Order: sequence, then C-alpha cells, then structure tokens
Amino acid sequence: MVGILIIAHGTLGESLIHCASHVIGRRPQNLMQIGVSVKDDPQAVLPRAIRFVKELDDGSGVLLLSDIYGATPCNIATKLVVPGRVEGVAGVNLPMLVRALTYSTESLEKVVAKALSGGTEGILPFTQEYRNAATGS
Repeated sequence: MVGILIIAHGTLGESLIHCASHVIGRRPQNLMQIGVSVKDDPQAVLPRAIRFVKELDDGSGVLLLSDIYGATPCNIATKLVVPGRVEGVAGVNLPMLVRALTYSTESLEKVVAKALSGGTEGILPFTQEYRNAATGS
C-alpha cells in the first residue's frame, strides 16, 4: 500500500487527516503528517521526514503531499523525492487526499495521478440547486 506523508504549514496536515478520516470512516494507517511552523529549522525537520518516509514505505512507495509549492514544507519534501519510489505533489486539499487514500492500494504512479486529478477535479463552482436548509427557501 502506498504510504502518504503530508508536510504542510502548522496544523493543516493534521486537520486534513482528521477530515479525511471522517469521510473514509477510519484513520488510515498508511498516513502521517509533519506540521512546519515558522520557528522550525528545515534542516532539523528533515531527519524526522526521512524517518516517516521509511516507516510508511512497505515497498509500494510513498506519496508526499505539501501545501504550497516553493514554501518551506514543500522544500523539505523536495529533498525526499526519489523518482519512482518517493513522489511529491504540491497544493494538497481534501479531495486530493481522499482520492489518494482511496487508490493507495494501486501503484505509486496511479496514486500520484489520482491525487492530481482529485486536487483539480475537486475544485468546482456550485449553485443553489436545492432548498437552502438554513433559510428554508
């Protein structure tokens, strides 16, 4: 099963895990996170990230998810990438995470593709098609 490590600002990773666990109905065992604060030295975070990647990799590979491309969490994640073994995607959101978890029994390549599609296809405009439960109108 592909392991998934979220490296993001503050408590975003844990919040995403909490929400995904609610959607899926359980906390996935192949999922970990590292929250990076403004006080963290990226070089001090890196050994923990390496340890988590090793813990998550059962031989199927690891998908790294980060919030903002080019920001400190993503820069840490970039140092962990090993093409075909440890891959990364920036711009993590809940649809991306849920889709990656849903397909985590597939190949790493497929999980990356599903994460990307979940992230982009999960962003949609919506209209008021149903009665507004709050106002009754």
